[in-house]
Amino acid sequence: TVGTQTDYRDGEAQTDPYSPEYIVLSTSIPELLTLATLTWGRGLPAGLAEVEMIERARAKRAWEASLPSLDSASQIAKRRKMMDDMEKKEWAFREQEIEKLQELRLEVLKKLLWRRKEKQNELDFKRLDAQWQNHQKALEEKLKKNQHNCALMVRKLIAKRKNVRGKLVGRDIIEDYADFASQTYAPLSRIGYFPDNHAERYVVKNYYLNTFAGLCELEAALPNSVTQVQIQAPKPKCSTTKTGFIRRSARLEAELAQVHQALLDKKNKVKEPKQPLRFLEKIEKPVPQPPTPSLEKPSIEEEETELAVICLQKLLRGRAVQNMMFEGKEKRLELIRELRTTHALQEDVQLLIKAEKQETLALQQQHDLHMHKLSQIESHLAWAEGRTLANMFDFLSKELLRLQEEQRIHAFVMLAERQRRMREAEESGRRQVEEMQRQEEDEIFRQVREGVLRPTVDSYLEDIILSSMENTAEEQAKEEIQRMAVEINDIAYEMENRRTRLQSEEIVAELVYSFLIPEIEKTSYKEKGKESNCFFSLLELVHSSRS
Repeated sequence: TVGTQTDYRDGEAQTDPYSPEYIVLSTSIPELLTLATLTWGRGLPAGLAEVEMIERARAKRAWEASLPSLDSASQIAKRRKMMDDMEKKEWAFREQEIEKLQELRLEVLKKLLWRRKEKQNELDFKRLDAQWQNHQKALEEKLKKNQHNCALMVRKLIAKRKNVRGKLVGRDIIEDYADFASQTYAPLSRIGYFPDNHAERYVVKNYYLNTFAGLCELEAALPNSVTQVQIQAPKPKCSTTKTGFIRRSARLEAELAQVHQALLDKKNKVKEPKQPLRFLEKIEKPVPQPPTPSLEKPSIEEEETELAVICLQKLLRGRAVQNMMFEGKEKRLELIRELRTTHALQEDVQLLIKAEKQETLALQQQHDLHMHKLSQIESHLAWAEGRTLANMFDFLSKELLRLQEEQRIHAFVMLAERQRRMREAEESGRRQVEEMQRQEEDEIFRQVREGVLRPTVDSYLEDIILSSMENTAEEQAKEEIQRMAVEINDIAYEMENRRTRLQSEEIVAELVYSFLIPEIEKTSYKEKGKESNCFFSLLELVHSSRS
């Protein structure tokens, strides 16, 4: 019922395929051995490129089998022509491979440039988004600051309008305690009151919670059922396996039994009668309210007489106040006259002050208008300058990016050109090495052919004698030439000391004549000797073929 599975797949634990040992017979060369260089992960399993390589190897082996033999000169020429054609085909195939590799590299380079361009666009978008976010934050902060200043100025204006005449008003304690939004209940922090400074005053301190002795007493007062909890593990309602798992069949049976029991309970449900109370409950009666006082309703005549008395009291009090004011006026009549004269003089001064105030206000308003115009002009100029500078910086940044991209592309092109030249140099070196190897093989083949076609040892001895004679003659000629050169050099120095211009020109003409003409004759004799040797070798080949 319980299964396990490893964390690794079989493909991840797979090693290289097994290659058994083999023995190759001397008479056969199996084609499979030509693929021994291919290993797992390096050519195996074979793909399209490996199949093409195998087909080319088969075609080359078939071509090598179809090469003519080296029996005659015509077969040799035909073989050489076939080898030249095959070499041209191989060089063309190599050039195609190089072109394919260059195209693949160009595609990879284009993809890399495209990805870099996408990354640059993403970076530019993120940068612009960040700048826009910063700009929005600055605008929001500026708006919050303006709103705060507006609220502050509104509060100041409201406070000024409350006391327009500038009278000193005392504190109304009753109004402060009646208004729950006053300074008594909710003092402002800007006035200097900070309610969080003494927050520990409002912390509830309890002996049983803040001290260890109180905690011990509280724990001792608790029952054992609170401090010592006993929990019994529930027993499974259905059967389980030895390992503790519940079978699916047992789980389904338990669910079905539970549903069946629920249906039976619902079907056989009977209304339970109301049980009597086990304990008597005491119902407390509410406290009786005091009796409501009542007054006797007065009659209409009494109300009218009371209202008349109140009106008469108001009139008497008003008249008494008027009399008091009149008496005070009569007592201080001279002082009132003096105040009136001084007030008349003060009115003229106040008019002058009011005129000066209006003039200063007009000048201040003109100054404000002038400053507002200047600020608008400066803001427009700053906007125009910022716009031109932004356009200029944007153009310069784009030009810088374009120049950087051009330099990078030029660097990539130079690297590609350098790699192409290095590969061309490597290919030319390989061609030179192959040419030298082919020349060495041709020379070996020619020497082997000449050695095979020599009929007797006499020709071999003759060649040795001729070569030794030529070497001795060459050494004697070198010694004679050196000796003659020393003598001619001495004579030339003596003649050079005594000769004139005409004699020097004659000597130059004689030297040219004596050097060029014998050299030309010598080269002509050598060419004739080579032609005669070729003719004799062809005759020997004809004789050998006939024999």
